[in-house]
Amino acid sequence: MRAPLLALGLSAVATAAWAHVKWFEEYEVAADPVPITTTLALPAFWLAIALVTVFFLAATVLERQRPGQMATGALDTGTRLLRDHADAFMIAVMAAFFVALFAVGGSYLTPDLKTESELLPWAQLLIGILLIWRRTRPVAAIMIVLLWAVALANYDLFHLYDYLALGLGLAGYLFLSGLKDGPWRDRRFAVLRWGIALALMWSSMEKFMYPQWFMPLLEEKPFLAFGIPFGPYTTMAGVAEFTLGFGLLWTSLVRRLSAVALFALMFSAVYPFGRIDMIGHATILAGLLVAIADPMRDHALEVTPRDRRATWLVPVGLTIALGVTMLSYAGQHYLIYRVLEEPFSSLLRPESRPAAPQGGVAPGGFWRGKEHYHGREGVTAAPEAGATAAMMESMDRMHEEMNTVQVTGDLDQDFVALMVPHHQSGVDMARVYLESGTDPELRRLAKQIVASQEAEIGHMQAEVGSAPQARAGGHTGH
Repeated sequence: MRAPLLALGLSAVATAAWAHVKWFEEYEVAADPVPITTTLALPAFWLAIALVTVFFLAATVLERQRPGQMATGALDTGTRLLRDHADAFMIAVMAAFFVALFAVGGSYLTPDLKTESELLPWAQLLIGILLIWRRTRPVAAIMIVLLWAVALANYDLFHLYDYLALGLGLAGYLFLSGLKDGPWRDRRFAVLRWGIALALMWSSMEKFMYPQWFMPLLEEKPFLAFGIPFGPYTTMAGVAEFTLGFGLLWTSLVRRLSAVALFALMFSAVYPFGRIDMIGHATILAGLLVAIADPMRDHALEVTPRDRRATWLVPVGLTIALGVTMLSYAGQHYLIYRVLEEPFSSLLRPESRPAAPQGGVAPGGFWRGKEHYHGREGVTAAPEAGATAAMMESMDRMHEEMNTVQVTGDLDQDFVALMVPHHQSGVDMARVYLESGTDPELRRLAKQIVASQEAEIGHMQAEVGSAPQARAGGHTGH
């Protein structure tokens, strides 16, 4: 059983990756992504790829021998109850998911897709109700697709790509499960698994193209990186997410072991990230459990034959899948944000219109502040240049805020009113540096600045009450 242990050992570096960064941190989807060549030049990337390739090769070889047959038998025995009631389990989880969306309110399908519509929660409740009856499930499937389409009015198409494959997978499962018994209905679990696999493979690109998005999470919860430097950790997390998603499309043992690893990792993120993570990933977690049980395996829509070719096709399939996904991600981003003009731009970029100019990648401090930073005119595409521009803007805001303070003559009040924006500017600049800076000594100093000056801000404000209306929690807009 070395293959399963190797898979779980590699994927253990990816825990924080399963907390969807857009649910907890701000982002700039229109910002220039890190070039593909930069990712391909990272040793951590190739190390992770090599480990996963060895796992897949070993698993496909063992699958045809006694150890693999024993592993399959053990999985079959342990998941018999779920396999016999897979539909009831999946429908129950999906119904609970949409009822939870209705109860919480304020979002389309996930926490980052927010809406103020008062009708959408009722549509979500209706979807949950329609799941009860087999004949009405196709209607629920159509409504799920419509929810995604309605979100296009407020969110960029590229942002919504994250949820397209998963939404189609869930909708496809519901639609097929509502049909009469036959070959099409027998493929419902395969369609669900394909939706989860493609969703994970696509979302993994964020770790390669926007690694700095994950820095705020890792700065706040550094234990999640297991002592691995944040850069290599994020890269290896991206590889784990992509390759395990790819594994869901391979032979029975490979996809079941991949589903085991994915479920363990995603479920482990629930404790540090809470109920939002649990609700948001509920349908994926349920789908992974169904994939482990592997019902209707004769209709699994595998991409490889179940013989020796499944072994030597591993590096070929992995290379093709990775190349197509990377090029598609970078190419479509370039097309949507750098090529398309009106009227298409207003349709595909409602979240970030007008198109973002060429500029630095927005530093995490500005994502957390819920504003879209597109860089200053003339700034190069390097993340360091964008961070420098962000620090300059922090200084500009400080001077602007200090100049607008109306002194009262009360020395205590005036001292705090002037010092808080001064300190907050230092905190903002330090956070910006922590997003892109690499010098160990300067990072240590930046962390000290954040801790000490935030504490001093709180102390000053506590001394004089609530008199100064300064930004103790970070910048919240222009």
